[in-house]
Amino acid sequence: MRRPVVQKALWGVAALVLVTGCSSEGTGQGPRTAPPPVSARPSASSPSPSPSGVARVSVAGTLAEGLKSPWGLAELPGGDLLVSSRDERTITRVDGRTGAKSPLGEVPGVVPGGEGGLLGLAVRDGWVYAYLTAASDNRIVRMRYGGGAGDRLGPPEPVLTGIPKGFVHDGGRIAFGPDGMLYAGTGETGRTGLAQDRSSLGGKILRMTPEGRPAPGNPFPGSVVYSYGHRNVQGLAWDPEGRLWAAEFGQDTWDELNLVEPGRNYGWPVVEGKAGRAGFVDPAAQWPTSEASPSGIAYARGAVWMAGLRGERLWRIPVSGAERSGEPEAFLKGEYGRLRTVLAAGGGRLWLVTSETDTRGTPGPGDDRILRLEVR
Repeated sequence: MRRPVVQKALWGVAALVLVTGCSSEGTGQGPRTAPPPVSARPSASSPSPSPSGVARVSVAGTLAEGLKSPWGLAELPGGDLLVSSRDERTITRVDGRTGAKSPLGEVPGVVPGGEGGLLGLAVRDGWVYAYLTAASDNRIVRMRYGGGAGDRLGPPEPVLTGIPKGFVHDGGRIAFGPDGMLYAGTGETGRTGLAQDRSSLGGKILRMTPEGRPAPGNPFPGSVVYSYGHRNVQGLAWDPEGRLWAAEFGQDTWDELNLVEPGRNYGWPVVEGKAGRAGFVDPAAQWPTSEASPSGIAYARGAVWMAGLRGERLWRIPVSGAERSGEPEAFLKGEYGRLRTVLAAGGGRLWLVTSETDTRGTPGPGDDRILRLEVR
């Protein structure tokens, strides 16, 4: 398992070793083919057919490019997007039609390092929520934002503090569920015991009110913990029936997509992948760590769509009810490098964010970018 690295000088050596080891946010299998210059790249690709002949994916165009270490993505009312920069601590507004970028400023208190920094974003009722790494912990804050073209972010107000931080496995995805509650995926920071410790916020999926209090109906009284036994959750999405799906980094063997139910134990570090052991929930789907290292997920057209970092591909996992209804299928393999975040845009459309400038990719001209995808 990847260990926290204190000295920056050791990072380059550690990264080379870890490519063949655990799935944290590891590098890809090797250098990808350099993309053509941005000016020469077509605005849309031919449909990428499913091996089964059922699903197709088209890259309809590039909305924005030149983003540095993009991580979180959230849609504003009206269709514009907010994107966070993990390492630069900034939030940028992107016009959902033209791709024009408007910096909203730096978020105070962010201390980037390793896999930590300014991570997930969510928007609700005039507030921008952010999951960030501070000096002492990971935390969720919120900032007032009017939503107009010239508006600026207000000062951050704490929503939830005390989430364990580490050089790796910081989690970071936040999203509002259909119940109006705020959910967060956290990591165990390389300290495996935190995942099974229900008194810790590490290695969990958390559920809280928009103000950060334990949500009504949570499985453990007085706690924001919703599920536990997770290693590093970076993907959260709901299907039309309100079921929560989550993507999770494994260690050396299996990355996972889980159907999440309140109070359940998802196994880490006792089990990884499908074990069939009483007391632990098996994943709905699993992948070798070389093919996934999953980050963001979204639901569209009967499937969960999962962005792969080390795997450098977009996975489609068909689901029906609470079950997987077919084999996972891979799209865009190696075409755009590491893929960080995917967000449903309605009508069978997805936004897809690349992650080549996060110190573990091989950035080319125009990286990083937000892509428009059509799925059918």
